[in-house]
Amino acid sequence: MNSSRRTFLTMLAGGAVTIGATGCGIDLRPGQTGELVRSRIPLPQPFGVPLPIPAVKKPVRSDANADYYEIVQREASVEILPGVQTRIFGYDGTFPGPTIVSRSGRRSVVRHRNQLSVPVTVHLHGGHTPPEHDGYPTDLLPAGTGTHDYDYPMRQRASTLWYHDHRMDFTGPQVYRGLAGFHLVHDDEDDALPLPKDNRDIPLMIVDRAFEDDGSFAYPTDLLPAGTGMHGVQQDFMEGVLGDVILVNGAPWPSLEVDAVRYRFRIVNASNARRYELALDPGMPLIQIGSDGGLLAAPVTHQTLVIAPGERFDVVVDFSGVAPGTQVTMVNRLGDCDTTSHVMRFVVARQAKDESTVPSRLSDVPKIDPAQAVRTREWRFERKFLDKHGMEGWAVNGQAFDPESTGATINRGQLEIWRFSTDLHHPIHVHLAPFQVVGRSGHKPGPYDAGWKDTVDIRPAEFVDVAVRFEAFSGRYLIHCHNLEHEDMAMMANFHVT
Repeated sequence: MNSSRRTFLTMLAGGAVTIGATGCGIDLRPGQTGELVRSRIPLPQPFGVPLPIPAVKKPVRSDANADYYEIVQREASVEILPGVQTRIFGYDGTFPGPTIVSRSGRRSVVRHRNQLSVPVTVHLHGGHTPPEHDGYPTDLLPAGTGTHDYDYPMRQRASTLWYHDHRMDFTGPQVYRGLAGFHLVHDDEDDALPLPKDNRDIPLMIVDRAFEDDGSFAYPTDLLPAGTGMHGVQQDFMEGVLGDVILVNGAPWPSLEVDAVRYRFRIVNASNARRYELALDPGMPLIQIGSDGGLLAAPVTHQTLVIAPGERFDVVVDFSGVAPGTQVTMVNRLGDCDTTSHVMRFVVARQAKDESTVPSRLSDVPKIDPAQAVRTREWRFERKFLDKHGMEGWAVNGQAFDPESTGATINRGQLEIWRFSTDLHHPIHVHLAPFQVVGRSGHKPGPYDAGWKDTVDIRPAEFVDVAVRFEAFSGRYLIHCHNLEHEDMAMMANFHVT
Protein backbone atom coordinates (compact mmCIF):
# COMPACT_ATOMS: atom_id res chain seq x y z
CA MET A 1 0.00 0.00 0.00
CA ASN A 2 1.16 3.55 -0.55
CA SER A 3 2.39 5.19 2.62
CA SER A 4 0.11 8.24 2.39
CA ARG A 5 -2.86 6.18 3.54
CA ARG A 6 -0.93 4.96 6.57
CA THR A 7 0.63 8.10 7.99
CA PHE A 8 -1.99 8.58 10.70
CA LEU A 9 -1.77 4.99 11.93
CA THR A 10 0.45 3.86 14.77
CA MET A 11 2.88 1.22 13.56
CA LEU A 12 2.57 -2.35 14.79
CA ALA A 13 5.81 -4.05 15.87
CA GLY A 14 6.55 -7.39 14.27
CA GLY A 15 9.24 -9.82 13.17
CA ALA A 16 10.30 -11.46 9.97
CA VAL A 17 9.52 -15.04 8.95
CA THR A 18 11.01 -17.47 6.50
CA ILE A 19 9.62 -19.70 3.82
CA GLY A 20 11.47 -22.91 4.48
CA ALA A 21 12.46 -25.59 2.04
CA THR A 22 11.63 -28.60 4.18
CA GLY A 23 8.43 -30.29 5.28
CA CYS A 24 5.33 -30.35 3.09
CA GLY A 25 5.90 -28.04 0.12
CA ILE A 26 4.51 -24.71 -0.88
CA ASP A 27 0.72 -24.72 -0.71
CA LEU A 28 -0.22 -24.81 -4.37
CA ARG A 29 -3.34 -26.97 -4.26
CA PRO A 30 -6.11 -25.61 -6.45
CA GLY A 31 -8.63 -23.67 -4.43
CA GLN A 32 -6.26 -21.36 -2.53
CA THR A 33 -5.19 -17.79 -3.15
CA GLY A 34 -2.22 -17.13 -0.91
CA GLU A 35 1.36 -18.04 0.00
CA LEU A 36 2.41 -20.55 2.66
CA VAL A 37 4.33 -19.48 5.75
CA ARG A 38 6.00 -22.51 7.31
CA SER A 39 6.61 -22.94 11.04
CA ARG A 40 10.17 -23.07 12.36
CA ILE A 41 9.27 -24.84 15.58
CA PRO A 42 8.72 -28.63 15.82
CA LEU A 43 4.98 -29.26 15.58
CA PRO A 44 2.96 -31.64 17.76
CA GLN A 45 1.29 -34.78 16.52
CA PRO A 46 -2.34 -34.17 15.55
CA PHE A 47 -5.24 -35.01 17.86
CA GLY A 48 -3.28 -34.90 21.10
CA VAL A 49 -4.95 -31.78 22.53
CA PRO A 50 -8.58 -31.61 23.74
CA LEU A 51 -10.87 -29.16 21.97
CA PRO A 52 -11.27 -26.00 24.08
CA ILE A 53 -14.69 -24.35 24.24
CA PRO A 54 -14.48 -20.54 24.50
CA ALA A 55 -15.94 -19.23 27.75
CA VAL A 56 -19.34 -17.54 27.61
CA LYS A 57 -19.09 -13.92 28.70
CA LYS A 58 -21.39 -12.86 31.53
CA PRO A 59 -22.90 -9.38 31.47
CA VAL A 60 -21.63 -6.95 34.11
CA ARG A 61 -25.21 -5.74 34.47
CA SER A 62 -28.62 -5.95 32.82
CA ASP A 63 -31.74 -3.82 32.70
CA ALA A 64 -35.17 -4.18 31.15
CA ASN A 65 -33.88 -3.61 27.62
CA ALA A 66 -30.22 -4.57 27.42
CA ASP A 67 -27.30 -6.62 28.66
CA TYR A 68 -23.98 -4.84 29.23
CA TYR A 69 -20.57 -6.44 28.76
CA GLU A 70 -16.98 -5.34 29.20
CA ILE A 71 -14.06 -6.78 27.23
CA VAL A 72 -10.43 -5.75 27.70
CA GLN A 73 -8.13 -6.13 24.72
CA ARG A 74 -4.65 -6.96 26.02
CA GLU A 75 -1.53 -8.96 25.32
CA ALA A 76 -1.13 -12.33 27.00
CA SER A 77 1.03 -15.44 26.83
CA VAL A 78 -0.99 -18.59 26.20
CA GLU A 79 -0.22 -22.22 25.49
CA ILE A 80 -1.31 -23.08 21.94
CA LEU A 81 1.34 -25.63 21.00
CA PRO A 82 1.84 -28.02 23.95
CA GLY A 83 4.54 -26.81 26.32
CA VAL A 84 5.14 -23.60 24.36
CA GLN A 85 4.05 -20.04 25.19
CA THR A 86 2.75 -17.80 22.41
CA ARG A 87 2.24 -14.08 22.82
CA ILE A 88 -1.20 -13.03 21.56
CA PHE A 89 -3.45 -10.04 21.18
CA GLY A 90 -6.54 -11.28 22.99
CA TYR A 91 -10.03 -10.21 23.90
CA ASP A 92 -9.78 -10.58 27.70
CA GLY A 93 -6.36 -12.08 26.95
CA THR A 94 -7.78 -15.24 25.33
CA PHE A 95 -7.77 -16.72 21.83
CA PRO A 96 -10.48 -17.00 20.67
CA GLY A 97 -12.09 -14.27 22.74
CA PRO A 98 -15.05 -14.93 25.04
CA THR A 99 -18.35 -15.87 23.43
CA ILE A 100 -21.18 -13.38 23.78
CA VAL A 101 -24.69 -14.86 23.68
CA SER A 102 -27.47 -12.43 22.81
CA ARG A 103 -31.23 -12.65 22.52
CA SER A 104 -32.86 -11.49 19.31
CA GLY A 105 -34.59 -8.17 19.93
CA ARG A 106 -32.67 -7.43 23.13
CA ARG A 107 -29.78 -4.94 22.97
CA SER A 108 -26.25 -6.01 23.75
CA VAL A 109 -23.88 -3.20 24.69
CA VAL A 110 -20.23 -4.27 24.64
CA ARG A 111 -17.64 -1.90 26.11
CA HIS A 112 -14.20 -2.58 24.64
CA ARG A 113 -11.15 -1.25 26.48
CA ASN A 114 -7.95 -1.21 24.45
CA GLN A 115 -4.87 -1.95 26.55
CA LEU A 116 -2.86 -3.05 23.52
CA SER A 117 0.09 -1.14 22.12
CA VAL A 118 -1.75 -0.58 18.82
CA PRO A 119 -5.05 1.04 17.78
CA VAL A 120 -8.02 -1.25 17.20
CA THR A 121 -11.61 -1.22 16.06
CA VAL A 122 -14.21 -3.98 16.49
CA HIS A 123 -16.56 -5.26 13.78
CA LEU A 124 -19.48 -7.56 14.61
CA HIS A 125 -19.43 -9.69 11.48
CA GLY A 126 -23.03 -10.34 10.43
CA GLY A 127 -24.46 -7.80 12.85
CA HIS A 128 -27.19 -5.39 11.81
CA THR A 129 -25.65 -2.38 13.51
CA PRO A 130 -25.78 1.43 13.32
CA PRO A 131 -22.81 2.86 11.40
CA GLU A 132 -21.18 4.35 14.49
CA HIS A 133 -21.04 0.88 16.06
CA ASP A 134 -20.06 -1.12 12.96
CA GLY A 135 -16.31 -0.94 13.54
CA TYR A 136 -15.41 1.20 10.55
CA PRO A 137 -11.66 0.82 9.79
CA THR A 138 -10.75 4.37 10.86
CA ASP A 139 -13.03 4.55 13.91
CA LEU A 140 -10.08 3.66 16.11
CA LEU A 141 -9.73 3.02 19.81
CA PRO A 142 -6.30 4.53 20.58
CA ALA A 143 -3.52 2.30 21.86
CA GLY A 144 -3.52 1.84 25.61
CA THR A 145 -6.43 4.16 26.37
CA GLY A 146 -9.24 3.69 23.87
CA THR A 147 -12.75 2.78 25.05
CA HIS A 148 -15.97 2.45 23.06
CA ASP A 149 -19.43 1.13 23.89
CA TYR A 150 -20.58 -0.86 20.86
CA ASP A 151 -24.39 -0.81 20.96
CA TYR A 152 -25.93 -3.74 19.09
CA PRO A 153 -29.74 -3.65 18.69
CA MET A 154 -29.81 -7.39 17.81
CA ARG A 155 -32.95 -6.94 15.70
CA GLN A 156 -32.09 -10.02 13.67
CA ARG A 157 -32.65 -13.74 13.46
CA ALA A 158 -30.82 -16.33 15.50
CA SER A 159 -27.44 -16.81 13.86
CA THR A 160 -23.76 -17.53 14.37
CA LEU A 161 -21.90 -14.21 14.29
CA TRP A 162 -18.30 -13.42 15.17
CA TYR A 163 -16.42 -10.29 16.13
CA HIS A 164 -12.92 -9.31 15.08
CA ASP A 165 -10.53 -6.42 14.57
CA HIS A 166 -11.08 -4.26 11.48
CA ARG A 167 -8.28 -1.65 11.70
CA MET A 168 -7.47 -0.19 8.29
CA ASP A 169 -4.36 -1.76 6.72
CA PHE A 170 -3.75 -3.96 9.78
CA THR A 171 -6.73 -6.32 9.98
CA GLY A 172 -4.61 -9.26 8.78
CA PRO A 173 -1.79 -9.10 11.35
CA GLN A 174 -4.09 -8.16 14.24
CA VAL A 175 -6.63 -10.93 13.65
CA TYR A 176 -3.70 -13.32 13.05
CA ARG A 177 -2.42 -12.48 16.53
CA GLY A 178 -5.75 -13.45 18.10
CA LEU A 179 -8.43 -10.74 17.83
CA ALA A 180 -11.50 -12.88 17.02
CA GLY A 181 -14.39 -14.36 18.99
CA PHE A 182 -17.95 -15.74 18.70
CA HIS A 183 -21.15 -13.75 19.16
CA LEU A 184 -24.20 -16.03 19.06
CA VAL A 185 -27.77 -14.82 18.64
CA HIS A 186 -30.67 -16.95 19.89
CA ASP A 187 -34.42 -16.60 19.26
CA ASP A 188 -37.64 -18.46 20.02
CA GLU A 189 -37.86 -20.11 16.59
CA ASP A 190 -34.42 -21.69 16.83
CA ASP A 191 -34.94 -22.65 20.48
CA ALA A 192 -38.23 -24.42 19.71
CA LEU A 193 -36.69 -26.78 17.16
CA PRO A 194 -35.61 -30.24 18.40
CA LEU A 195 -32.00 -29.63 17.32
CA PRO A 196 -29.02 -30.59 19.52
CA LYS A 197 -28.64 -28.17 22.43
CA ASP A 198 -26.48 -27.23 25.40
CA ASN A 199 -23.20 -29.20 25.47
CA ARG A 200 -24.13 -30.75 22.12
CA ASP A 201 -24.23 -27.32 20.44
CA ILE A 202 -20.55 -26.49 19.90
CA PRO A 203 -18.87 -23.53 18.16
CA LEU A 204 -15.82 -24.33 16.03
CA MET A 205 -13.55 -21.46 14.95
CA ILE A 206 -11.10 -22.76 12.35
CA VAL A 207 -7.92 -20.84 11.51
CA ASP A 208 -4.44 -21.56 10.18
CA ARG A 209 -1.28 -20.16 11.72
CA ALA A 210 2.50 -20.59 11.54
CA PHE A 211 4.95 -20.34 14.44
CA GLU A 212 8.48 -19.03 14.91
CA ASP A 213 11.08 -21.14 16.75
CA ASP A 214 10.32 -19.26 19.99
CA GLY A 215 6.59 -20.07 19.73
CA SER A 216 5.48 -16.63 18.53
CA PHE A 217 3.12 -16.28 15.60
CA ALA A 218 4.96 -16.06 12.27
CA TYR A 219 3.49 -13.36 10.05
CA PRO A 220 5.31 -11.86 7.02
CA THR A 221 5.37 -8.22 8.04
CA ASP A 222 6.42 -5.36 5.79
CA LEU A 223 9.37 -3.72 7.57
CA LEU A 224 10.03 0.00 7.32
CA PRO A 225 13.29 1.76 8.31
CA ALA A 226 14.47 1.28 11.90
CA GLY A 227 12.25 2.94 14.46
CA THR A 228 9.10 3.05 12.36
CA GLY A 229 7.83 -0.48 13.01
CA MET A 230 5.86 -2.38 10.44
CA HIS A 231 2.85 -1.79 8.29
CA GLY A 232 0.67 -4.47 6.79
CA VAL A 233 1.96 -7.50 4.94
CA GLN A 234 5.00 -8.00 2.72
CA GLN A 235 4.27 -7.39 -0.95
CA ASP A 236 5.23 -11.00 -1.71
CA PHE A 237 2.28 -12.11 0.45
CA MET A 238 -0.35 -9.77 -0.91
CA GLU A 239 -2.29 -12.76 -2.26
CA GLY A 240 -2.88 -13.94 1.31
CA VAL A 241 -1.10 -15.57 4.25
CA LEU A 242 -1.52 -19.34 4.70
CA GLY A 243 -0.22 -21.10 7.81
CA ASP A 244 0.82 -24.74 8.19
CA VAL A 245 -0.94 -25.40 11.54
CA ILE A 246 -4.72 -25.79 11.72
CA LEU A 247 -6.19 -24.49 14.97
CA VAL A 248 -9.75 -25.09 16.13
CA ASN A 249 -10.83 -22.82 18.99
CA GLY A 250 -7.16 -21.98 19.41
CA ALA A 251 -5.87 -25.58 19.70
CA PRO A 252 -3.79 -27.48 17.09
CA TRP A 253 -5.70 -30.35 15.45
CA PRO A 254 -7.73 -31.00 18.63
CA SER A 255 -9.78 -34.01 19.65
CA LEU A 256 -13.32 -34.00 21.03
CA GLU A 257 -14.92 -36.90 22.88
CA VAL A 258 -18.56 -37.26 21.81
CA ASP A 259 -21.52 -39.46 22.65
CA ALA A 260 -23.10 -41.57 19.92
CA VAL A 261 -25.77 -38.90 19.31
CA ARG A 262 -26.38 -35.84 17.13
CA TYR A 263 -24.28 -32.70 17.59
CA ARG A 264 -24.69 -29.20 16.22
CA PHE A 265 -21.46 -27.53 15.16
CA ARG A 266 -21.33 -23.78 14.45
CA ILE A 267 -18.39 -23.49 12.07
CA VAL A 268 -16.70 -20.19 11.26
CA ASN A 269 -13.71 -19.87 8.96
CA ALA A 270 -11.74 -17.11 10.73
CA SER A 271 -8.57 -17.72 8.69
CA ASN A 272 -6.86 -14.82 6.97
CA ALA A 273 -6.92 -16.39 3.51
CA ARG A 274 -7.33 -20.18 3.65
CA ARG A 275 -10.35 -21.90 2.16
CA TYR A 276 -11.33 -25.36 3.43
CA GLU A 277 -13.20 -28.28 1.96
CA LEU A 278 -14.35 -30.09 5.09
CA ALA A 279 -15.32 -33.75 5.13
CA LEU A 280 -15.56 -36.55 7.68
CA ASP A 281 -13.44 -39.70 7.54
CA PRO A 282 -14.90 -42.33 7.55
CA GLY A 283 -17.51 -40.79 5.30
CA MET A 284 -20.49 -39.27 7.10
CA PRO A 285 -22.81 -36.50 5.93
CA LEU A 286 -22.65 -32.92 7.13
CA ILE A 287 -26.27 -31.78 7.44
CA GLN A 288 -26.38 -28.02 6.97
CA ILE A 289 -29.13 -26.31 8.97
CA GLY A 290 -27.88 -22.72 8.94
CA SER A 291 -25.83 -20.21 7.02
CA ASP A 292 -24.34 -16.79 7.80
CA GLY A 293 -27.75 -15.27 8.51
CA GLY A 294 -29.37 -18.10 10.44
CA LEU A 295 -31.55 -21.12 9.78
CA LEU A 296 -32.18 -22.44 6.29
CA ALA A 297 -35.71 -23.17 5.12
CA ALA A 298 -34.83 -26.87 5.05
CA PRO A 299 -31.70 -28.93 5.79
CA VAL A 300 -29.16 -29.53 3.03
CA THR A 301 -26.98 -32.64 3.12
CA HIS A 302 -23.34 -32.33 2.04
CA GLN A 303 -20.58 -34.89 1.78
CA THR A 304 -18.05 -32.06 1.74
CA LEU A 305 -18.41 -28.43 2.77
CA VAL A 306 -16.38 -25.66 1.10
CA ILE A 307 -16.00 -22.67 3.42
CA ALA A 308 -14.17 -19.44 2.64
CA PRO A 309 -12.84 -16.85 5.11
CA GLY A 310 -15.69 -15.08 6.90
CA GLU A 311 -18.35 -17.68 6.09
CA ARG A 312 -20.31 -19.60 8.73
CA PHE A 313 -22.15 -22.90 8.44
CA ASP A 314 -24.25 -24.54 11.13
CA VAL A 315 -24.21 -28.31 10.62
CA VAL A 316 -25.51 -31.37 12.42
CA VAL A 317 -23.42 -34.54 12.55
CA ASP A 318 -25.19 -37.74 13.58
CA PHE A 319 -22.85 -40.09 15.46
CA SER A 320 -25.70 -42.41 16.55
CA GLY A 321 -24.73 -45.12 14.06
CA VAL A 322 -21.07 -45.04 15.01
CA ALA A 323 -19.73 -47.72 17.35
CA PRO A 324 -18.12 -46.49 20.58
CA GLY A 325 -14.36 -46.40 20.23
CA THR A 326 -14.52 -45.18 16.62
CA GLN A 327 -12.44 -42.19 15.61
CA VAL A 328 -13.97 -39.80 13.08
CA THR A 329 -11.58 -37.25 11.56
CA MET A 330 -12.57 -33.93 10.08
CA VAL A 331 -10.30 -33.49 7.07
CA ASN A 332 -9.59 -30.62 4.71
CA ARG A 333 -9.56 -31.73 1.09
CA LEU A 334 -7.97 -28.44 0.05
CA GLY A 335 -4.93 -29.15 2.23
CA ASP A 336 -1.74 -30.26 0.49
CA CYS A 337 -0.03 -32.20 3.29
CA ASP A 338 -0.73 -33.85 6.63
CA THR A 339 -0.59 -30.61 8.59
CA THR A 340 -3.19 -28.78 6.49
CA SER A 341 -5.28 -31.75 5.40
CA HIS A 342 -6.31 -32.61 8.99
CA VAL A 343 -8.57 -30.34 11.04
CA MET A 344 -9.69 -32.19 14.18
CA ARG A 345 -10.89 -35.58 15.43
CA PHE A 346 -14.06 -36.83 17.15
CA VAL A 347 -13.77 -39.87 19.41
CA VAL A 348 -17.10 -41.63 19.92
CA ALA A 349 -17.00 -42.66 23.57
CA ARG A 350 -20.37 -44.16 24.53
CA GLN A 351 -24.01 -44.70 23.73
CA ALA A 352 -26.37 -42.07 25.13
CA LYS A 353 -29.99 -40.94 25.03
CA ASP A 354 -30.78 -38.51 22.24
CA GLU A 355 -34.10 -36.74 21.80
CA SER A 356 -32.89 -34.41 19.07
CA THR A 357 -33.92 -34.59 15.41
CA VAL A 358 -33.40 -32.52 12.28
CA PRO A 359 -36.85 -31.45 11.04
CA SER A 360 -37.54 -31.44 7.33
CA ARG A 361 -38.70 -27.82 7.69
CA LEU A 362 -36.55 -25.45 9.73
CA SER A 363 -37.72 -21.90 9.08
CA ASP A 364 -39.69 -19.61 6.82
CA VAL A 365 -37.11 -18.05 4.51
CA PRO A 366 -38.98 -16.04 1.86
CA LYS A 367 -37.26 -16.32 -1.49
CA ILE A 368 -36.47 -12.93 -3.02
CA ASP A 369 -37.74 -12.35 -6.54
CA PRO A 370 -34.86 -10.70 -8.43
CA ALA A 371 -37.36 -9.32 -10.95
CA GLN A 372 -38.47 -6.87 -8.24
CA ALA A 373 -35.02 -5.24 -8.08
CA VAL A 374 -34.82 -1.59 -9.08
CA ARG A 375 -31.35 -1.96 -10.59
CA THR A 376 -28.28 -4.16 -11.03
CA ARG A 377 -25.03 -2.81 -9.61
CA GLU A 378 -21.61 -4.24 -10.53
CA TRP A 379 -18.66 -4.68 -8.18
CA ARG A 380 -15.37 -5.87 -9.70
CA PHE A 381 -12.69 -7.34 -7.41
CA GLU A 382 -9.30 -7.55 -9.08
CA ARG A 383 -5.56 -7.00 -8.77
CA LYS A 384 -4.36 -3.60 -9.94
CA PHE A 385 -1.29 -1.39 -10.19
CA LEU A 386 -2.13 1.33 -7.69
CA ASP A 387 0.49 3.95 -8.50
CA LYS A 388 3.00 5.05 -11.14
CA HIS A 389 5.83 3.29 -9.31
CA GLY A 390 4.32 -0.10 -9.98
CA MET A 391 3.02 -0.74 -6.46
CA GLU A 392 0.46 -3.51 -6.71
CA GLY A 393 -2.63 -3.94 -4.61
CA TRP A 394 -6.23 -5.03 -4.77
CA ALA A 395 -9.05 -2.84 -6.01
CA VAL A 396 -12.83 -2.64 -6.18
CA ASN A 397 -14.15 -1.27 -9.47
CA GLY A 398 -10.61 -0.23 -10.33
CA GLN A 399 -10.15 1.92 -7.22
CA ALA A 400 -8.04 1.38 -4.11
CA PHE A 401 -9.90 1.98 -0.86
CA ASP A 402 -10.23 5.57 0.25
CA PRO A 403 -12.24 6.32 3.41
CA GLU A 404 -13.38 9.61 1.84
CA SER A 405 -14.77 8.12 -1.37
CA THR A 406 -18.15 6.51 -2.02
CA GLY A 407 -18.59 3.57 -4.35
CA ALA A 408 -22.39 3.62 -4.31
CA THR A 409 -25.38 5.39 -2.80
CA ILE A 410 -28.35 3.13 -2.07
CA ASN A 411 -31.89 4.09 -1.18
CA ARG A 412 -32.99 2.49 2.06
CA GLY A 413 -35.57 -0.23 1.54
CA GLN A 414 -35.01 -0.71 -2.20
CA LEU A 415 -34.09 -4.11 -3.58
CA GLU A 416 -30.99 -4.26 -5.75
CA ILE A 417 -29.08 -6.99 -7.56
CA TRP A 418 -25.36 -6.76 -6.88
CA ARG A 419 -23.05 -8.57 -9.30
CA PHE A 420 -19.65 -9.54 -7.91
CA SER A 421 -16.94 -10.48 -10.43
CA THR A 422 -13.41 -11.59 -9.60
CA ASP A 423 -10.01 -12.46 -11.04
CA LEU A 424 -8.98 -14.92 -8.27
CA HIS A 425 -10.62 -16.45 -5.19
CA HIS A 426 -12.33 -13.65 -3.28
CA PRO A 427 -14.81 -14.13 -0.41
CA ILE A 428 -16.96 -10.99 -0.61
CA HIS A 429 -18.49 -9.61 2.60
CA VAL A 430 -21.23 -6.98 2.79
CA HIS A 431 -21.76 -5.08 6.02
CA LEU A 432 -25.18 -4.23 7.55
CA ALA A 433 -27.61 -6.51 5.69
CA PRO A 434 -27.78 -10.13 4.53
CA PHE A 435 -28.41 -11.12 0.95
CA GLN A 436 -29.57 -14.10 -1.08
CA VAL A 437 -27.51 -15.61 -3.89
CA VAL A 438 -29.64 -15.70 -7.04
CA GLY A 439 -27.12 -17.07 -9.54
CA ARG A 440 -23.54 -17.93 -10.44
CA SER A 441 -22.19 -16.96 -13.87
CA GLY A 442 -25.70 -17.01 -15.29
CA HIS A 443 -26.59 -20.37 -13.73
CA LYS A 444 -28.39 -21.39 -10.55
CA PRO A 445 -26.81 -20.82 -7.11
CA GLY A 446 -24.16 -23.25 -5.91
CA PRO A 447 -24.55 -26.02 -3.31
CA TYR A 448 -23.38 -23.81 -0.43
CA ASP A 449 -25.41 -20.69 -1.32
CA ALA A 450 -28.69 -21.48 0.46
CA GLY A 451 -30.31 -19.13 2.93
CA TRP A 452 -29.31 -15.66 4.06
CA LYS A 453 -25.65 -14.85 3.47
CA ASP A 454 -23.37 -11.94 4.25
CA THR A 455 -20.20 -13.47 2.78
CA VAL A 456 -20.06 -15.34 -0.51
CA ASP A 457 -17.19 -17.40 -1.91
CA ILE A 458 -16.38 -16.45 -5.51
CA ARG A 459 -14.02 -18.45 -7.69
CA PRO A 460 -11.60 -17.12 -10.32
CA ALA A 461 -13.21 -15.51 -13.37
CA GLU A 462 -16.68 -16.09 -11.92
CA PHE A 463 -19.51 -13.67 -11.30
CA VAL A 464 -22.18 -14.06 -8.66
CA ASP A 465 -25.48 -12.19 -8.47
CA VAL A 466 -27.02 -11.50 -5.06
CA ALA A 467 -30.26 -9.77 -4.08
CA VAL A 468 -29.84 -7.29 -1.24
CA ARG A 469 -32.03 -4.74 0.55
CA PHE A 470 -30.80 -2.35 3.28
CA GLU A 471 -33.60 -1.58 5.71
CA ALA A 472 -32.21 -1.34 9.24
CA PHE A 473 -30.05 1.83 9.24
CA SER A 474 -28.72 4.65 7.11
CA GLY A 475 -25.08 5.67 6.90
CA ARG A 476 -21.67 4.61 5.59
CA TYR A 477 -20.83 0.90 5.37
CA LEU A 478 -18.31 -1.37 3.67
CA ILE A 479 -18.13 -4.03 1.02
CA HIS A 480 -14.81 -5.84 0.86
CA CYS A 481 -12.92 -9.04 0.24
CA HIS A 482 -12.56 -11.11 3.42
CA ASN A 483 -9.16 -12.41 2.45
CA LEU A 484 -7.60 -10.17 5.09
CA GLU A 485 -4.44 -9.43 3.13
CA HIS A 486 -6.57 -8.37 0.15
CA GLU A 487 -8.59 -6.16 2.50
CA ASP A 488 -5.44 -4.61 3.94
CA MET A 489 -4.13 -4.05 0.40
CA ALA A 490 -7.12 -1.79 -0.42
CA MET A 491 -9.81 -4.25 -1.60
CA MET A 492 -12.62 -2.38 0.14
CA ALA A 493 -15.23 0.18 -0.90
CA ASN A 494 -17.72 2.40 0.88
CA PHE A 495 -21.41 2.51 0.17
CA HIS A 496 -23.89 4.92 1.69
CA VAL A 497 -27.46 4.01 2.60
CA THR A 498 -29.77 7.04 2.54
